[in-house]
Amino acid sequence: MELAQIYGSTFQALGAMALLMLLQVVVADVLGIRARHTPGSLVTANHADPVFRASRTVANTNETIAIFLLATLFCVLTGASPAYTAYAAWAFVACRALYAVCYYGNWQIARSTVFGLALLCLAALLVIGAMS
Repeated sequence: MELAQIYGSTFQALGAMALLMLLQVVVADVLGIRARHTPGSLVTANHADPVFRASRTVANTNETIAIFLLATLFCVLTGASPAYTAYAAWAFVACRALYAVCYYGNWQIARSTVFGLALLCLAALLVIGAMS
């Protein structure tokens, strides 16, 4: 059986994560344009500013994406359970989507909670890969 068939749902989660990242960049850019933010200049750290929150969403996703990719690859290359790998990968994507919504809405406690859940998903991927 082909790898694409075995880990198809996991690969779809990777694609969904790529789409989510694209959407986050578009939101940050649109908000920056609307606020007449000068491209390339620093965004002032102010959680009341939607441009800051959107740029932090992109930055935070960039901080965790390499771990997600490596942990997912680890699972695939070790022949980990396709179902468990897909569940953990999709849970991570869902957490990152919820994280963005919470950050855009400036819901700090919910944002931190969902961030923690996303970290648990990454840990789960590493455990799934290690147990195979």
